Amino acid sequence: MQLNLGTKIRELRRRDGRTQDNLAEALGVTAQAVSRWESSGSYPDMEMIPAIANYFHVSIDELFGYQNDREERIKRILEEAKNQINAQGYLLGRGHGDYERCVQMLREAVAEFPNEPEILFQLAEALHRLGWQKHGRAIRMKDDDKEHFYENVEYNTQNTYWWEALQVYEKLLKMDISSERHGEIVLTTVMIYRSMGEYEKAKALACAQDSMHYSKEALLPRAVVGEEIDKTQGESVIACLHVLNWVLSYAVTHKPDAQISEYDRSVLLTIAHMYELVFNDGRCGCEHWTLGRLYLILSRQEFINGGNVQKAIANFDKSFAHYKAYKDICGQGDYQYSAPLVSKVTVSGDRLPAVWDDYWKGILNGMPDSLLAELRQIPKYAECFE
Repeated sequence: MQLNLGTKIRELRRRDGRTQDNLAEALGVTAQAVSRWESSGSYPDMEMIPAIANYFHVSIDELFGYQNDREERIKRILEEAKNQINAQGYLLGRGHGDYERCVQMLREAVAEFPNEPEILFQLAEALHRLGWQKHGRAIRMKDDDKEHFYENVEYNTQNTYWWEALQVYEKLLKMDISSERHGEIVLTTVMIYRSMGEYEKAKALACAQDSMHYSKEALLPRAVVGEEIDKTQGESVIACLHVLNWVLSYAVTHKPDAQISEYDRSVLLTIAHMYELVFNDGRCGCEHWTLGRLYLILSRQEFINGGNVQKAIANFDKSFAHYKAYKDICGQGDYQYSAPLVSKVTVSGDRLPAVWDDYWKGILNGMPDSLLAELRQIPKYAECFE
C-alpha cells in the first residue's frame, strides 16, 4: 500500500484548523520540516509518530491510513464469504454445496486478520458446512434400543473439518461478541460436540446458558413502553414460535421412521397451525420457509407411516405454496408483517436470501419414489422435477 502519511497529516491539520507553525511548535520541529512531510519530501522520525497521532487524537493506524483500508478489506471479505455460503443454500448433508473455495479464502483472511470475530465466525460456519458436504454425520441404533438414534462417534470423529470448526468456535466463545452471535455459536458447538462424542462438553456448554424464562425475548416487552411494546412483543412471539417448532419437531422426528406415529404427525401439524394462527393473514414472510419445511416433513411422513396418498399430496401442496410465496418476497427488500400480533415487526431483506437453483433437487432427495411418481403426474409441480 502506498504510504500517504504526509497527505494524512495535512488533512488532519486542516480538519482541526491548525497551521504548519502550530504543529511544528507542538512537536518541537520547524515549520519547514512539517512542510516537507506534507509534500512527501521526507517523513517524520518513527519515534515522533505517537506524538503526531496524539496531537490529532487519532490512532497510529488511522494516521497511516490503514484503518479505512482495513475496514474496507474486512467488509469485502465478509461480503464474498456470505455470498458464497448463501449461494449453496441451507441444506446440510453429503454432497450438498461446495464450500472448499470459501474455506480456503477465509483461512487466508484469518491469517491476515487473526482476531477479527466475524471473519472467524464465517470460517467456522464454512468449515461446518464443508464437513457436512465431504463427510456428513452418521447415526445408528443399538441392538438393545430400537427407539432412539445414537451418534456413530467412530465415524464422526474422522471429520477433520468439524474438529477445525470446533477450534474456531471455542476461540470465538472467549471473545467479545454479540449475544446473538454467541447464541448461534453455542448452538452449533453443542451439536458438533455431541456428534463427536464429547457429551460432557456439550452438556456443560448447554447448562451454562441462560434459561429461556429469563431470555431477552421474554424480558424485553416488559422493559419498554408505548409502541415499542408492540414491536418487541411481536419479535418475542416469532422467537417463541421458532423455539417451540425447534424443540417439538426435533422431539417427534429424531426417531426411526417407524416410530413417527399419528400422534407425532398431529404434533407437527399443530405447530404449523400455530404459525398460521399468528400469521392469520397469510403473509408469513421468512416463516413461509419454515412452514414449507414442516408441510414437506408431514407429506413424507403421511405417505410412509400413514399410507395416505391424498394427505401426503395435500401437505406437499401446502409446502409448494409456501415455497412460491417465499420466492416471491426474496430480493424485494425489507419485509413488514401485517398480522395483528406481529404488525410492528420488520424483517431485514438480508434475512431473506434467494432460493438456490437446485432447491427441489435437494429437498426431494429422500422422498419415497412412489410418492414422487404421484407428484410428477400433477402439472403444477413440473418445476420441481426440471
